[in-house]
Amino acid sequence: MSDPLAATFRIASSGLEAQSTRLRVVAENIANAESTASTPGGDPYRRKLASFESTLDRTLEARLLKLKRISDDERPFRIQHDPSHPAADDKGFVKLPNVDMLVELADMKEANRSYQASLQIYRQARELHAMTLDLLKA
Repeated sequence: MSDPLAATFRIASSGLEAQSTRLRVVAENIANAESTASTPGGDPYRRKLASFESTLDRTLEARLLKLKRISDDERPFRIQHDPSHPAADDKGFVKLPNVDMLVELADMKEANRSYQASLQIYRQARELHAMTLDLLKA
């Protein structure tokens, strides 16, 4: 049988790690939302997606959240007509990243809330551990 407190700490930590990665991916998408190709007609930045999976930690008898992969979003690029742009193709069209700022901001907010929830679980487990040690000392 595993230690429930250790399992709680590890579960909360896996949530913190996952949401931290997700926030980093969202930040990268936002930072590159307006970047274009360096060559005429080339492809710009492609939005990244973080996907996760649940894994079983047999020593703790607990399910943990783990990064499965970071992949490219295959949605089409946005197209804008701007013949004067250095990345414009021979017809004057520029490909822009497939990043939707509203989607990114919603993802950021959700990841931040999940991060905060995992952090709160960690804090409460730590407080419970400290209270238990105080009781044992008395």
